[in-house]
Amino acid sequence: MKHQATSTVNRGKAITLATKPKKSVWRSEGIALFFGDSLEHYHEWGQPVVIISDGGYGILGFEGDTSDHLDLPSWYESHVKAWSQYATPQTTLWFWNSEIGWAAVHPILEKYGWRYQNCNIWNKGLAHIAGNVNTKAIRRFPVVSEVCVQYTFEARIDGLQLKQWLLREWTRSGLPRRKANEACGVIDAATRKYFDQGHLWYFPPIEMFTKIQAFANTHGDPKGRPYFSLDGKQPLTAEEWGKMRSKFRCPHGFTNVWDRVPVNGSERVKASGRAVHLNQKPLDLMKRIVEASSDEGDVIWEPFGGLFTASLAAWSLRRKAFAAEIDSTYFQYGVKRFDQNLFQFE
Repeated sequence: MKHQATSTVNRGKAITLATKPKKSVWRSEGIALFFGDSLEHYHEWGQPVVIISDGGYGILGFEGDTSDHLDLPSWYESHVKAWSQYATPQTTLWFWNSEIGWAAVHPILEKYGWRYQNCNIWNKGLAHIAGNVNTKAIRRFPVVSEVCVQYTFEARIDGLQLKQWLLREWTRSGLPRRKANEACGVIDAATRKYFDQGHLWYFPPIEMFTKIQAFANTHGDPKGRPYFSLDGKQPLTAEEWGKMRSKFRCPHGFTNVWDRVPVNGSERVKASGRAVHLNQKPLDLMKRIVEASSDEGDVIWEPFGGLFTASLAAWSLRRKAFAAEIDSTYFQYGVKRFDQNLFQFE
C-alpha cells in the first residue's frame, strides 16, 4: 500500500497575515520575486548559473510540506526535472535539507543529471538545543545540523560524458595516447588524467584542452577533422570549453563544516516579537555559496523563496535573482526585507 502523508498543519508558522500581496511580482533592477508556484514561472526566468533550493524538509514545517521524508522525492521531482531543462554545464545546485531529506531526494537529482560534489554541514551549535532536550528520554544524539549539498549539472556531448567524449575524439584522430603528453608538454599527466575513464579523470584546464585539440587537428587523420568539435565544422574554442563545467572558487579558510549559530537578533525577521519563518537561513551562508559559484551579473534561482534570503544575497553581490514563494505571508515579509534593504542602500 502506498504511503500517504498526513495533511499539513503548518506547525512551523507562527505568523499569518490576513492581507494579500498587492502585486503578484515584485521587481527591482536585476531582481524578480514572484508570488506563486515556481513551476509556473521558470520559463520566465533567465538561465541559471546557480540554483538554491530550500524547499520541503518532510517535517510539516510549512503549508504544503510533507509529514516525513518518504514523500519528498515526489514533492521535488517536477522541480528537479524543470531545473535540468534550463540548466547548463555551468550551473551549480545548492540543496538545503535535513540529512534524511537529502538522502531521500538524492536519487531524483541523479536521475535528472545532477552530480554530487560535496556535502556541507551547517553546525548550529549547542545553543540551538539548549533547554529543549531531555537527555534522559531522547533516543538519539540531539540534532544541531542540516546540510547544504553541492551538485553540478553534468555536461554531455553526443550523449557522452566529457571524459568519454575526450577519449573518443582522440581515438578518432588515430594518434597514440602517449602523443597527448607531447601535445601538453608533460611526461604522462595527459594520458593519466585527461583520458582516464574512472574516478581519477581530471577536467583538462583550458590551456591543456587547447593544446590537445590543436595537436589532434594538426597531426591527426585529415579525414576525421575537425576533432573536438560540437558542430562538425570548427573545434571547440577555449571559451566554449571553459563553459563545460560549473564555476567555483573556494574561499580561503573555510571547510565543509559551517559553524554558525541560528539566525537571531536584528537579522531575524519578526512580527509581534515572534519569528516569521522558523527556518530562516543566515544571510552570510547564502552569500558564501553564491559568491563561490557565480560571478557578478550571473543569474541566481531561488525556487522556494521563503523570506528570499538567497535572492537578497544575490542582490548584495551584484547578481541577478529570480525567486518564487507560494505562501502569502512569507512573500509579503520577504518583499518587505527587500524594500528595507533598498531604502538603506539608497
